[in-house]
Amino acid sequence: MMPDTSNESSAPEEPARKRSKPGERRIQILQMLATMLEQPGGERITTAALAARLEVSEAALYRHFASKAQMFEGLIDFIEQTVFSLTNQIIEREAADSSPGVGARQGQRILGMVVQFAEKNPGMARVMVGDALVLEHERLQQRMNALFDKLEATVKQCLRDAHLAHPGSAEPVDPQVQAAAAVALVAGRLQRFARSGFKRLPSEHMEGGLRLILG
Repeated sequence: MMPDTSNESSAPEEPARKRSKPGERRIQILQMLATMLEQPGGERITTAALAARLEVSEAALYRHFASKAQMFEGLIDFIEQTVFSLTNQIIEREAADSSPGVGARQGQRILGMVVQFAEKNPGMARVMVGDALVLEHERLQQRMNALFDKLEATVKQCLRDAHLAHPGSAEPVDPQVQAAAAVALVAGRLQRFARSGFKRLPSEHMEGGLRLILG
């Protein structure tokens, strides 16, 4: 039975439709994209499929992002901000530690954090190793390459600073070589994680591997 609306003045007003806060829809789009990337062996994601999952039109997506590449850049922004914010916290937390081996410990904790982040966010792991960026704009892969280059430079600096603080200690391996090998190990584990359908966890024996490389 339809409600009686003859007495408009006494009828309660309908609650206003809740509107998304500024930026909220953008976050929802990125969250859904990341969720879709978590499907093992998933096909290349199209804007049509993304819009269908969100139950909106493709035009609605383009009101928030100029292109799909820009959506992936949003995910990369999140990865960069998270990884380097946590990296800075690790370095600052141990800035007062002047004991031998602090550089190696910092490097292990930084790269261990990267592995934990990827393991908890499988969709992001696919972006980090480039698996999700195949056939996308080349600049996206370049940004991910730059992230790993920056991680390598950061670990190298941690090792070098620790050695300079203890000039009498032995330096059996060039910090550049150690940092490159450690980051290559992490990148390889993330690739295996993505290609195994997220079955082979990147943290498996990672601590021992990093300790072996970094000392």
